Amino acid sequence: MSGHHHDHGADAGDKRIWWAILVNVLLTFAQIAGGIVSGSLSLIADALHNFSDAASLVIAYGARRISRRPADDAMTFGYVRAEIVAALINYTTLIVIGLYLLYEAVMRFITPEPIEGWIVVIVATIALAIDVVTAMLTYALSKNSMNIRAAFLHNVSDALGSVGVIIAGTVVLIYGWTWIDPAITLLIAGYILWQAFTEIGSSIRLLMMATPQDVDIVQVVRDLRSADGVEDVHHVHVWALDEAHNALEAHIVVADPSNREVAGMKRRVRKLLLEKHGIGHCTLEIETADDRSDTDAKVIGHDVDKE
Repeated sequence: MSGHHHDHGADAGDKRIWWAILVNVLLTFAQIAGGIVSGSLSLIADALHNFSDAASLVIAYGARRISRRPADDAMTFGYVRAEIVAALINYTTLIVIGLYLLYEAVMRFITPEPIEGWIVVIVATIALAIDVVTAMLTYALSKNSMNIRAAFLHNVSDALGSVGVIIAGTVVLIYGWTWIDPAITLLIAGYILWQAFTEIGSSIRLLMMATPQDVDIVQVVRDLRSADGVEDVHHVHVWALDEAHNALEAHIVVADPSNREVAGMKRRVRKLLLEKHGIGHCTLEIETADDRSDTDAKVIGHDVDKE
């Protein structure tokens, strides 16, 4: 029954993303048409930026679908990290867009260009409305998914671009201040880069199998060593399988290797790891002091107090 609800929720999320893709593609064509009619190169450029939003949503959608494929002989851990790869791609393109906007803003300070008429402001207003719709479609999903969050930030950056066009266009039409356009662009580029660099680290850490940020591995080792039946712990590795599941592997040295004692110790250790550290998937190698392996290896745990 729970699987049915999960699939239903996933399908509903997929539909939201499809609608977001559709409205963004339609908006892209509308902006290109508006740019051609008004002769505005900046509006066509904004259309291409918006097309990147649609592309980021397509990448996010594809990764979301792939991630639900079951594990097989080629991918024994499953395909869940497809979403992390997609997030990394989308954050990287956001950084490229942010750097490009910085370049464009600086160039416009050096050689100011005239801002087009009211049609630019009108189309930008329509674009903003579409961006808000897209944000509403993806916001709930972005809370629990690094993948969708990356696509959502693409959309937010485009919404800010539309706000910038509206403000700049209006100010220029009323006061003739052409410098406002690149000034606002600089602020938007700064925000995009700040968000992208803030978020991209999480996807890189996950792909590099880094220790999850919410896990104190030094404390994990101490807790394992203090567990009843455990003499020592070494060769400890903790990593995130995906955003929701942490895993651990460790070699545990026991004094009494009898099946009954080892079984009880494993239950206690698994309960400790899950309840105190949120680690639900663990692989434990049981050793005695005589057959202990990796004694000379530089692995996590050797420099932690055994007290």
